[in-house]
Amino acid sequence: MNRGNIACFTIILLSMLCGPLWAADEPISLGTRLELFVDSLLVDHLQDATIELCEPRERENVLQLDAPWEGIFSAYTTIIRDGETLRMYYRGGPRGIREDGTNAEVTCYAESADGIHWIKPKLGLYEIAGSKENNVVLAGMAPSSHNFTPLLDTRPGVPPDERYKALANSRQEDRPTAEGDFLGLSAFASGDGIHWRKLRQEPVLTEQYVGGNWAFDSQNVAFWSPSEQMYVGFYRKVTKGMRAVSRVTSADFLHWSPAEPMRYSNTGTTTPANQLYTNQTQPYFRAPHIYVSTAARFMPGRRVVTDTQAKAIGVHPEYYNDTSDVVLMSTRGGSQYDCMFSRGFLKPGIGMQNWVSRTNYPALSVVQTGPTEMSLYVQSDYGQKSAHLSRYSLRLDGFSSLRAPLSGGELATKPLTFSGSKLLLNFATSAAGDIRVEIQDAEGHPLPGFSLDDANELIGNEIERAYSWKASDDVSSLSGKPIRLRFVLRDADLFSFHFQ
Repeated sequence: MNRGNIACFTIILLSMLCGPLWAADEPISLGTRLELFVDSLLVDHLQDATIELCEPRERENVLQLDAPWEGIFSAYTTIIRDGETLRMYYRGGPRGIREDGTNAEVTCYAESADGIHWIKPKLGLYEIAGSKENNVVLAGMAPSSHNFTPLLDTRPGVPPDERYKALANSRQEDRPTAEGDFLGLSAFASGDGIHWRKLRQEPVLTEQYVGGNWAFDSQNVAFWSPSEQMYVGFYRKVTKGMRAVSRVTSADFLHWSPAEPMRYSNTGTTTPANQLYTNQTQPYFRAPHIYVSTAARFMPGRRVVTDTQAKAIGVHPEYYNDTSDVVLMSTRGGSQYDCMFSRGFLKPGIGMQNWVSRTNYPALSVVQTGPTEMSLYVQSDYGQKSAHLSRYSLRLDGFSSLRAPLSGGELATKPLTFSGSKLLLNFATSAAGDIRVEIQDAEGHPLPGFSLDDANELIGNEIERAYSWKASDDVSSLSGKPIRLRFVLRDADLFSFHFQ
């Protein structure tokens, strides 16, 4: 018997003695982390069930961009929750003509207690059009206001005067970009999110303009990652005309790793299926080990609005030849996006004003705005006098759900371990539907007391409810042991789960 046959016989024998080889894989350690259905990491198999995108619900116009220092080219919005206050930052582009990267652009600020009602405080920091009664937090530092993108630095031990940081375009020579030029991003810091300073004069990130490929001219995002214990950044890198995303990391926000192009699970390459104008990659606030990307999908040359319609809505003549929407991706660290969903996460709204170039671009960060609600903000009516920011709402954890029809369906997880004593579900059923949960051993055999026959029917609609079996809802006896979860649904959605 040759070595190949011996190896094959050994595998068959081990499978007979020990069960399927996948049972020998190291179990995924959940601890008490909340898990979403935005990727396939935990999924072993699905039967008659699907993982479906949820649809954000259009709410209201929350901010009219009509101040003299704002205007039709206001863009690249960032929303940050700091305790009870929501802070908003965005570009003002007041003159109604393209002046990218010039001192005509400023960085504006607004704040809110509830995410619905926003105020533009008169900060008195910069004189704009002869007055300091404005909400401008950065001016006269071109081209930084073109895409100034702040973050709240949650790194333990961060100095108080650096609680806020930002990345923004660095100063370039006053001439068109030429072959071989270096493009860059500058780092800023602030103690209060209002008064900003550069951390150093030199750029902290650079890319060379070679072969018509460029970088950084979009919204470049960064954050402190508690799961990776480092700063993580994502920025636009254009190669052969295709807008894609690169990733970098840093220990101190000043010295960054070489860029690594992100790969996309739906193409298997570093080229995305569509142009990604912004990536808006962010740690989900209830599960920061999962980075959710609400990216702007840009369709250049896909024109919907006619010349007559463009004139009727008053859109800038250069900004109605393209369309865009929002797609959902995710990553748990590393250089690959999980692109589970091909359809649009947020579709353009009703009316031709929603089908022009650069409208529907999402703000950075989904934030909680109620006990059961989170909000996504979207740039509306770009290039028009009616330019504003719109709010869309979702239930907490409601990016996507495990869904099954009334006839029933199920999902079984890969082997995992957990910490805690209760299994908590975020779910919704119809009046006729229900959810049951079976806990199995690592080989897929039902555990006594936790089998499907022992499982109670779960009916209702709640953000968090402890699941129970006939004997109890206490699962502490299984804590730390390799198990599998089997979710069996009828006309129901399961949005997330975690152990308490």
